[in-house]
Amino acid sequence: MCTLEKHGDIFYLTLTGDGEHRLNPDLITTLGAALADVKSRAARGSVLITKAEGNFFSNGFDLKYAKAAGSPEAAADRLHQMVDMFRPIVADLISLPMPTIAAVTGHAAAAGLMLAMSHDYVTMRSDKGVLYMSELDIGLPLPDYFTALIGSKVTSLAARRALVLKASKLKAAEALGLGLIDSAHANAEETVKAAVQIAETLSKRRWEGKNYAVIRKSLLPEACTVLKVTETPVRPSRL
Repeated sequence: MCTLEKHGDIFYLTLTGDGEHRLNPDLITTLGAALADVKSRAARGSVLITKAEGNFFSNGFDLKYAKAAGSPEAAADRLHQMVDMFRPIVADLISLPMPTIAAVTGHAAAAGLMLAMSHDYVTMRSDKGVLYMSELDIGLPLPDYFTALIGSKVTSLAARRALVLKASKLKAAEALGLGLIDSAHANAEETVKAAVQIAETLSKRRWEGKNYAVIRKSLLPEACTVLKVTETPVRPSRL
């Protein structure tokens, strides 16, 4: 599942255990509750780091859970349920009133990659793990908010092709070259350490969180439109 800890100004949201951190209804619900807790305790200087234990950051939606429903129709219903449940998680992350950093300490595939990309910054380990949009390989369409998030975040046509139309399994060096991540690091420990360094630097700026969220959303108009995330004007606190 996941845990939430706070040390100083930094929140640490950790996907726990050595599994694949597949996004099933239980994990999605737990993530939503954790993000609500983070938002309720947000203050000037707050920063969120999301990381994971084991060799996976998240391997996407829990297709085994979907198939366990029995018939193809029932399996499709379960998959659609997970797609609908995950939508508010992405909306919450791009609305969170603080900087956010994903420390990709293992494979991030499909919805798991969208979880990482919903953050402002992404650090990634080089020794293990890939970024992988698997939908083309497994014969599934992209949900509309996946497409919108990729369109808002991935500005390079070459990067979009590699990620979506080639279904490439991108290692950290390739992902860095395509601008999909902010930095690559030797192992999981160094990846988290780099995320903490970013968080500590940003925390010192003591920005007003609501204004940070408004400005972030203004940079992601396509994703905000599809996710129905609206901007709330913020009165200047100082001139």
